[in-house]
This record gives sequence, C-alpha cells and structure tokens, in this order.
Amino acid sequence: MFKKIMVPVDLAHLGALEKPLNVAADMAKHYGAALCYVGVTTSQPSSVARTPEEYQMKLLKFAHEHAPDNGQEPDARVYNSHDPAVDLDDFLVRAVDEIGADLVVMGTHLPHHIDAIMPANGSKVAAHTDVSVFLVRP
Repeated sequence: MFKKIMVPVDLAHLGALEKPLNVAADMAKHYGAALCYVGVTTSQPSSVARTPEEYQMKLLKFAHEHAPDNGQEPDARVYNSHDPAVDLDDFLVRAVDEIGADLVVMGTHLPHHIDAIMPANGSKVAAHTDVSVFLVRP
C-alpha cells in the first residue's frame, strides 16, 4: 500500500518524537516501505550541528539506527533555512514531492485555540499535498 514514508525529524527534540518514530518504523515494516527522515536546519551553528553538512551526517546516522530491518535502505534529507521555525511547513510540503513520499508520519500536539489562527505543521502538509498524513499525538 505505501512505498515511501516521510518522517519529519528535529534532532534537537528527539524525546518528543518517540511515538511517531515507532509508528513510522512499524508501518515501514508492515508495508515493506522505505523511510525517509527529513530535517530542516539553519546554516548557523546550533546545539545539534555546526553546519548543515554535519546535520546531514547526523540525520543519516540516525536514520540507519532507527529504521527497521525490512530490506529497504533508509534515507535522510536536510533542508537549509534562514529561519526553520517559519519555513518548516513549506520545506515539508516540498519534500513530499521531491522524495516521492506517499505517506507522512509526524508528531503533533494536542489541539489549542491558537490553531485557528496558526494551524499545526501537519495541517498544512495535509492541506497542500495529495498524500496521506498520519498525525501522532503524544
């Protein structure tokens, strides 16, 4: 059913991603799908990496450590942004097409009143792509 699953990952907040990462791995095993972990970072040094290239290496290492052994090689894509918090949605929408994902598995938060003004990232990905989006709450 699914051939390529995209999983947005923020290496600075892995603790909050445990459930979506487990769901993505389980679905990849069940469907024999490849996983592509996507990160958005800045060219400025951060607590995770000094450069986008270092972030790419860390994300690829993470992908190999967390993807299930289902015969599919995991992939990692990093997008460079001047302001990842502002650009995240646009990069995730772009990544869906560029990697050929047919499912996105991502973490989300419980609904808040502010969502009426500023929708969650998953809402924008679902509204601006034609793929299935599985939002996993904490």
